Amino acid sequence: MFKHLLPLITGLSLATPVFAAEPFEVQITVETNKPLTSWKPIWRFFGADEPNYATMKDGRSLLGELGEMSPKNVYFRAHNLFTTGDGTAALKWGSTNIYTEDEEGNPIYDYTIIDDIIDAYLENDVRPYMQLGFMPEALSSKPTPYRHHWTPRASYDEIYTGWTYPPKDYQKWEELCYQWAKHCLERYGKDEVANWYWQTWNEPNIGYWRGTTEEFMKLNDHALAGVRRAIPNAKVGGPDVAGGPGGDFLERYIKHCLEGKNHATGEKGTPLDFLSFHAKGAPQHRDGHVQMGIANQLRDIDRAFAVIAQFPELKNTPIVIGESDPEGCAACQGPNLAYRNGTMYSSYTAASFPRKLDLATRRGVNLEGALTWAFEFEDQPYFAGFRALATRGIDKPVLNTFRMMSQLKGDRLLVRSDCEVSLDEMLKQGVRGRPDVSAVATRSGERLAIMLWHYHDFDVPGADARITLQLDGYSARNKKLSHFRIDEQHSNSYNLWLALGSPQEPTNEQLVELKSAGQLAQIKTTSTLQVSDDHTRLSLTLPRQGVSLLVFE
Repeated sequence: MFKHLLPLITGLSLATPVFAAEPFEVQITVETNKPLTSWKPIWRFFGADEPNYATMKDGRSLLGELGEMSPKNVYFRAHNLFTTGDGTAALKWGSTNIYTEDEEGNPIYDYTIIDDIIDAYLENDVRPYMQLGFMPEALSSKPTPYRHHWTPRASYDEIYTGWTYPPKDYQKWEELCYQWAKHCLERYGKDEVANWYWQTWNEPNIGYWRGTTEEFMKLNDHALAGVRRAIPNAKVGGPDVAGGPGGDFLERYIKHCLEGKNHATGEKGTPLDFLSFHAKGAPQHRDGHVQMGIANQLRDIDRAFAVIAQFPELKNTPIVIGESDPEGCAACQGPNLAYRNGTMYSSYTAASFPRKLDLATRRGVNLEGALTWAFEFEDQPYFAGFRALATRGIDKPVLNTFRMMSQLKGDRLLVRSDCEVSLDEMLKQGVRGRPDVSAVATRSGERLAIMLWHYHDFDVPGADARITLQLDGYSARNKKLSHFRIDEQHSNSYNLWLALGSPQEPTNEQLVELKSAGQLAQIKTTSTLQVSDDHTRLSLTLPRQGVSLLVFE
């Protein structure tokens, strides 16, 4: 299933004190003969501001782990693929120097750095979600200042420098997009590039774009015209707008693509093979702990789905939530972001992803993917507080949630839990009263996979959930059961790091331990299965912020 499965950890002095409240009872039933729809692996999209980390040691290693989960079916989106510079990585910065000009203003194309980035993806069975941006210095209508030197202590607005401005020549911009797409076609082949997503820019409704909305439509039309000129069947779309529908931006973009005059071709409409928007939560730090804002993220998603659902011709158009996260700045640090290293992030992820699919079903739209804007930050301190999947080559608990979701295959089944927070309540206020204890289940033939979570918005201790799991219509007789777990003791490199004294210069022996602790842990299920010809029942205890995956096969 995976290269590394961590056995049950014993003898570990936990950094988090044990909470001794009495467990509460939960009943969860899976109707194994009542498929709802095919399960969509929306989890398989990732991204980062810093493209150059992909070619560095830990970045390449992490790409390999992402690709391993679903080879050639995982996608990566990166900012700064067209940004001018020498390829030196920094927080919220990257560059490839793909485009410069000579003294007479003639284009010079250099694919050396950007080829290394795309090669790193493909060599690890990851494919590009190709973002066409940002503006090369030689093309920017206001290039100075260009390179920023942002730190988490600076104002976020300091990143918006010369790369955010419209091109001084839209024909040169289109030609850059054409030449890049043509180069990809020649280098990787038509069958490969036909699988990629191509989109223009990032969050053009906020500071990332210093032009008008209509100027973005023009930028987009010329970019996609250039791509389609090189690759006629390229999968193109957008607009990766911030804040769900982004006010009226998403609606205006859709109307332009469906009915407006194309700025590049003069014809009606712009190709629209997929739609994309961003949705973020809003964690706060109150009373000495983090309070997550899952309701904010789900409301962003629901509002964007509602806009798309107004257009019947888009009913089957794939949607990718191009950034879908608990909050908005992977490189930022702060007390409200202290959820990132431990099991709060992993349990939030487990609880939120099925709800994204539920919202799509409710609105009657076609959700294809939800992109997690998290990767890694090379050579930063261990567990520095960034939103990342790994820290200096050590996987965080959240990455194991994606490993679990990669094992959900086949048809999604009907699940009922008497401790599930309803979708309407979660949209209204999140998980602020009782915890959300529920599951998602899939079946492919006789293989049954169930991911269970115990989530609450408040990052405080709480009682364990004692779950009775009923599988109606399924006999586990003669089936192998594998149980994987994320909690304080399992699949949790962060808790081990704390127990080791939070070393910033761990010994080689400690590094081996930490890397092993970062892998998905398989545990023994101690409860006795009650099995008949048409049902199975078992019990398990799931701690707060815990996630379990049960696989019968």
